[in-house]
Amino acid sequence: MRRSAKGNVGILERDKALHRIVYISKGQSMEFNRLIMPEQKLEEAKVENNLRPQVLADYVGQEKTVEKLKIFIDAAKIRSEALDHVLLYGPPGLGKTTLAQIIANEMDADIKITSGPAIERPGDLAAILSNLKPGDVLFIDEIHRLNRLVEEVLYPAMEDCALDIMIGKGQGAKSVRIDLAKFTLVGATTRAGMLTSPLRDRFGVICKLDLYNNQDLTKIVKRSAGIMDIVIDDSAALEIARRSRGTPRIVNRLLKRVSDYSLVKYDGNINKEIADAALEMLEIDELGLDLVDRKLLLALAEKFDGGPVGISNIAANIGEARETIEDVYEPYLMQIGFIARTPRGRVMLRRAYQHLGIEVLMQDNSEQLSLES
Repeated sequence: MRRSAKGNVGILERDKALHRIVYISKGQSMEFNRLIMPEQKLEEAKVENNLRPQVLADYVGQEKTVEKLKIFIDAAKIRSEALDHVLLYGPPGLGKTTLAQIIANEMDADIKITSGPAIERPGDLAAILSNLKPGDVLFIDEIHRLNRLVEEVLYPAMEDCALDIMIGKGQGAKSVRIDLAKFTLVGATTRAGMLTSPLRDRFGVICKLDLYNNQDLTKIVKRSAGIMDIVIDDSAALEIARRSRGTPRIVNRLLKRVSDYSLVKYDGNINKEIADAALEMLEIDELGLDLVDRKLLLALAEKFDGGPVGISNIAANIGEARETIEDVYEPYLMQIGFIARTPRGRVMLRRAYQHLGIEVLMQDNSEQLSLES
């Protein structure tokens, strides 16, 4: 994403060869013939791009979602039609953008990438849609943040492949319908509950992405290490996977940081001892909890007596945005049974006390949780 001189937010779209970028903002696009970038950063961008699988056969995990998408893609190709519109939802970092790019590759189509907040006016979306070619894939990240007026323009485009535009004002105004090429909209969101029912119901394929298990994450570590020419043993790969909070984005980030540590301190190869030392330096414990996670849990235990407490109070206490806590930290802490949501607020559970080594002096929150639910 890049901010123009007037402060308008747009989207940079880069092709696979990194020779051409398209900037989409306010419904206008500008093409640049080459990307000016230092050689080192260009190489890093290529490595980052290579870590993403390009086809469904290389995608690790999410077996049910991959199986469904393969069937629907094959059916669309047999009918020589565009794939039906796809909605991908789940926590951040699970591969929604990667799946959108894979869908475009499998359909042998071009992909245009933008995000909900970047499309401010109906005219912006109309300009993007009118430039799509038959079979193109339009990927809208954070689609739940679309402006409601923009969303209204999207309805006929999704259902009828048409744009309804008002020309003129007052009594002389008239509605004009513009036909669009058949395209596939892939929407991604971390908060599916914020989508309006009319928009959600227009997606023909809805896929939920779940957090990964350690076995799949270990495969991702080994695959990424092979691409980056990093020598890593199985125990180190498993250790990095265990501490990655069930998220491929985090597992790749940790692999790079552990590799940096090994390169400076040792010979560049990674074993379990080196991985443990690097992750300890990063303050990531054996369950993948980082400094903010522990800060949140300690605040619950020491300042709010284990809860229940409202999310706004927690956010103000630890200095993090409410949305960040809800979208980034809470899902994992809830999955591993450290906190729970109750009608009165967040409650810290016994497993969290045990992990932090804090004796439970207050009421048994597990009993309180059962009473409140």
